[in-house]
Amino acid sequence: MKIVEPSFEVLDKYFLEERVLEQIERAGRICYKSEDKITGKSAVPFISNIIKRGHESVLEMGHFCFEVTVDSDVIMYKFFDKNPKFHNIDKLSKKRYLISGNPRSFRDIARSMPEQKVAKAILGHLTRKYPILYEDLTPGHGWIEPDSVKVAQLTPREINGLSIELFIRHRPLMVKFTVNRAVTHELVRHRVASYLQESQRYCRYGEDKFGGGVQFIMPCFFKEGTEEFEVWRSQMEEAERAYMELLKTSSPQAARTVLPNSTKTEIIVNATLSEWAHIMKLRTSRAADPSMRQIMLMLLKELCDLFPQVFEPIRDVIAEAQ
Repeated sequence: MKIVEPSFEVLDKYFLEERVLEQIERAGRICYKSEDKITGKSAVPFISNIIKRGHESVLEMGHFCFEVTVDSDVIMYKFFDKNPKFHNIDKLSKKRYLISGNPRSFRDIARSMPEQKVAKAILGHLTRKYPILYEDLTPGHGWIEPDSVKVAQLTPREINGLSIELFIRHRPLMVKFTVNRAVTHELVRHRVASYLQESQRYCRYGEDKFGGGVQFIMPCFFKEGTEEFEVWRSQMEEAERAYMELLKTSSPQAARTVLPNSTKTEIIVNATLSEWAHIMKLRTSRAADPSMRQIMLMLLKELCDLFPQVFEPIRDVIAEAQ
């Protein structure tokens, strides 16, 4: 048995370097803890296999942002009528719009409104630039982009240069957490955000790659050396013993039924800065679960360094509430 501290890692380099395929693979492999299989050429076959298996939630770990110019606002109104879900859309000026979303959300558009002009224009661009993500959805004649719609994909630099109101709505951020299962149970309730989590169905914790046993997160409730801590430690040891015994005759998904909330897990969260601000406000509050608040206060400090214009006001509010 191993006891580890909660931690996090901001995974922003993929976005800044426009490495969307590598970002999707990096996030997707957390489910199986197969990051050791990442190579310079592994992203495309990994994503191809994910799409074939229908596991499109993995595709939510990327992000695209477009400036769309139309000949008539009526074209955009018809786009809105189709109710494109899980996108952020803002009107910049007459006939100019900003649209952002993840690769899966644009796949949904391809299926739900293939004849709509804005959809055709965006999918035409995406299919040329990222064929592995969309070629299975491409009509036999390809996406014919209408002359009435012009699409320009924004670079990370251009997104970072948007006004603060647009910046927080269209700027994504991906974070990996190492926490206990109780924290992730609460974290995944936040919408709209995307999540991929280490899977106890597939991870066999008795293997050498996992240290030959189960890892547990150090509880913030009990001080090491106290009677309460020893009760907790004893129960974790018993849970590990039962898990390892069940693995002798059962699958990981069966053996996991004896593992407690304190079991260490990794989860990747991808959300816009707007959603992260909402998460920070709720989960750094004194009313939040102490384990959740512990890790979110740690993250908030780094977010204030990375995006002070967004998160410093939140830190000020927290300080006033102390």
